[in-house]
Amino acid sequence: MSEEIRVAGLGVAPGVLDTIVTLAIEGIDGVAFASSGQGFGGIVNRASGKAVDFSVDESGAVDVRLHITAVYGTPLREVAARVQTQVADAILSQVGAEVGAVDVFIDGIEFPA
Repeated sequence: MSEEIRVAGLGVAPGVLDTIVTLAIEGIDGVAFASSGQGFGGIVNRASGKAVDFSVDESGAVDVRLHITAVYGTPLREVAARVQTQVADAILSQVGAEVGAVDVFIDGIEFPA
């Protein structure tokens, strides 16, 4: 993901989008780990080696795939829905690009110590 991503005529480095997504999900209740590019709690997307991955569809909308670790006891559907909303809002407000899809993969559960 070293190539820039072209969004609405603007070249954006993947690291910038990675940071926007990471900051957007850090404060969400139920998300245990947010770590840009290093994997969430050491778990990464096995296909790309990244915790967050992006693409732009034919209409110019950004598609996001991210892997998280959730907090035990939190309804997973609610966590995923909050993540989807926060990520879409953050990309729209920071980059000015519509978001086509935010796919959230819950790779693990963090249990209380």
